[in-house]
Amino acid sequence: MSVVVYPRALWVGCAALLLLLLAVVAHLMLAGRPLGLDEVMMGLADPPGTPPRLILQIQEFRLPRTVAGALAGACLAVSGALTQNVARNPLATPEILGVTAGASLGAVAVLVLAGGGHGGLSGAAAAVGLPLAAGAGAILFGGGVFLLAMRRGQDVLDSNRMVLVGLGATALATSLVTWMLTLGDVTNASQALTWMTGSLNGRDWAAVGPMVQVALPLLLVSAAAGRWLLLGAFDDNTARGLGLPLRQSRPLLLLLAVLLAAAGTVMAGPVAFVAMVCPLAARQLCGTVVPPMAATALLGAAFVVLADLVAGFLLPQALPVGVLTTVLGAPVLIALVFRAQRRTS
Repeated sequence: MSVVVYPRALWVGCAALLLLLLAVVAHLMLAGRPLGLDEVMMGLADPPGTPPRLILQIQEFRLPRTVAGALAGACLAVSGALTQNVARNPLATPEILGVTAGASLGAVAVLVLAGGGHGGLSGAAAAVGLPLAAGAGAILFGGGVFLLAMRRGQDVLDSNRMVLVGLGATALATSLVTWMLTLGDVTNASQALTWMTGSLNGRDWAAVGPMVQVALPLLLVSAAAGRWLLLGAFDDNTARGLGLPLRQSRPLLLLLAVLLAAAGTVMAGPVAFVAMVCPLAARQLCGTVVPPMAATALLGAAFVVLADLVAGFLLPQALPVGVLTTVLGAPVLIALVFRAQRRTS
């Protein structure tokens, strides 16, 4: 695998990076009692004489939530780009293919059935049990959908079958989640419902730190998959002729998408529309056949951080971040689809 760079994509990536930096600074300044830029810089740099309360407020309360939002957005956006490429379908996002629903099933099972403590967990189980359960659910459902979508005796992936099987898997996982919510008490069920909406509330380094160590290597690996993605945009015969090992590349890309979706879902819950809108926006802004991974990740990160800032702190009534991404993502998706149709007509 090698990194594929396009000149226009480089400019778009730089603009997206600048947007992300501004979003992160704004999030650190306004996520709670408003702080000045100098206070934020002081809290991050921790020079001698910095008030301990300011350091605690920036580094322990605000920064973990900001990092979780940025990484979750990047992971979900890149996962969407990989899934769309493997399935050859712009609608084949982790949400539709059962990956996100599988992760939600695993996480809700732990939240509801474990009982007591921090969202149904306490101590080490809060930092390990939830990510493992969500990751296992995502891999189980995503891998199952992939295997059922393969044509018998061939290495060809039927994209239409993949979407249909994914919809069935999502319905199954959603039904099981609903059933599990009826088994838990009111407190645990309420916590699970909040998590399922997509929320960054209460994120701390104990929960975010391990996921950073998982998400960053996955994002770096996805950045190196540019050539596979570009060749995968051709039909199967052309891709094979150009040297793409379909039998190896598609399972690896889908596994990478599953792991990224699991990591993003663990950090922020099943945040809607990020995996669908951001790859499409990156592809159209960059004018490329496939969405560049760097621009896609940066747009996803900025989208979630800004959505969490507005939903959690700037609206009169605080909302989970997943609610605002849905409200913003739906019209953006419709606009992007109409724009793509005008270009092809």
